Order: sequence, then structure tokens, then C-alpha cells
Amino acid sequence: MFTDAPKRILCIHDLSGAGRSSLAVVTPVLAVMGHQPVMLPTALLSTHTGGLGTPARLATEGWCSAALDHYHSLEMEFDCIYSGYLASEAQVSLVEKAFDLWPRAIKVVDPVMGDGGKLYSGLTPGLCQALRRLCSRADLVVPNLTEACFLLDEPMPSQLTREQAQALAARLGEQYPAAVVTGLPVGRFLMNAGVQKGRSPFTVQRVKIGRSYPGTGDLFGSILVGALLEGQALSAAADLAADFVADAIAATPEEADSRYGVQFEPMLGRLAKR
Repeated sequence: MFTDAPKRILCIHDLSGAGRSSLAVVTPVLAVMGHQPVMLPTALLSTHTGGLGTPARLATEGWCSAALDHYHSLEMEFDCIYSGYLASEAQVSLVEKAFDLWPRAIKVVDPVMGDGGKLYSGLTPGLCQALRRLCSRADLVVPNLTEACFLLDEPMPSQLTREQAQALAARLGEQYPAAVVTGLPVGRFLMNAGVQKGRSPFTVQRVKIGRSYPGTGDLFGSILVGALLEGQALSAAADLAADFVADAIAATPEEADSRYGVQFEPMLGRLAKR
């Protein structure tokens, strides 16, 4: 499925003018890893929504649909379609349209639905079901703990052990071809648990640093995708992503305004195609 040749990736995420999240993270990471990201911004925002007030928004669904038609008319091929936060059923339909137009592309879905045991406000029952449907078509899903429990229709655990994290990944592996569950709190560690259908689950972990930033999920996901498309195994790709995110958090000054995300840009050279 994966080789080390550069890949063209259709990135279906929102674009924030300020704040390190979504396409502002995904695009430079995939580019420095030697791939060609093609942006399909589902919405334009002045800032991301993580504590910077109410952003100015511009919906782009009509433009996105026309852009997909244009790319298809050019006979442009995509090796991978990678989707992130989707704010409406119409935006889910855009991703499904891309899946239909490029059926051979590897399909990666980050089902952004909630965190901390709660679904995000504004997530309607119809949108929840649309996101479930989208995940059912994915080759790889990358949920956090809240989203994984929602996809499995299970209650949130009050605490986790390494064995429970692996078992959670294994249950996702029964439902999806591959999955990586991110940011699992296991004692003094943050753990990522992954699985591919027919294989044993794995975990990668890093010591908790004690600071939280928006956009780190996008950073993890884009490195994971980029490494997979280089030909790395899922466990190796998850390890690379976890390592980079942990180091980026550690390298961000504690006094920096956390709302603007981790200062990962000076570290991008580490990801340059090797």
C-alpha cells in the first residue's frame, strides 16, 4: 500500500489565519516530509476556536465542491485523502465526494467530535451519524479517547491501564482497517494505542509534560500520515509523531501564550525527507 515515493495528499481541514492548527499545521508538515499537500479548506477562520474568542468565519462548501470537480477534470490523482474537523453534514458530504472521485486513494479520517468525555457543542445527531458513516469508509481513523468511545458506543473509562488501552485499540481494529487512538492518559504517561486489522495492537508512550496546547492532534496526525506514506509501519509512524509532539511541547517556552499552539516550526528540519 505504501512506498517511499513522494505522495500527493488532499487535505480537507479548516484554515485559521492565526493559531497553529488544522491546515496551518498539516500543510508545512507534509510538505517538509517530501509530499505534496493540496489544501481543501472547509472553512476560513480568523483564528482557531481554542480560546481566542469568536472567529470571523467564511464557509467554503460551494467553492470546495467546485475545486474537487476541477481537480477531477484535470485528471489529478491523489494518493491519500486526509480529513480533519468537519462542522456540518455538508462538509462530511464533501469528503465523501472526494472518496467517490478518488476511490483508490488511502482514506484517513480524524473524527473530530469531542474531548474530555464530552462531544463538542453544536455537534448535532445528524452530524454525529454522518461522521460515523465517514469513518466506516476510512482506511485509518485517528480518534482521541472520547471519540474512540463514541465510535465504539462505549462509556468513557475513569482510568486506563496499558492493557486496557491496547484492548480499546483492538476493539477499534475489529471495526476499522486501522486505528490509532491518541492522547490516552495512563498514569504519568500519555499513550497512543494503535492497531491494524489482523495484527496485535501496539502502544507508544511519553511522559506527561503537564501543558496542553490546541493543534497538537493535527500535528500528530499529519506526521503520522506523512510517515505512513513514506513507507513506515503504523507503529513506527506513531512513535515518530509522538516523539515530535512531545519535543515540540517541551521546546515551547512555558511563558508563551498557549492559545497559539506549540512552536513546532524551528523543528521542522527533523522531518525533512531522509
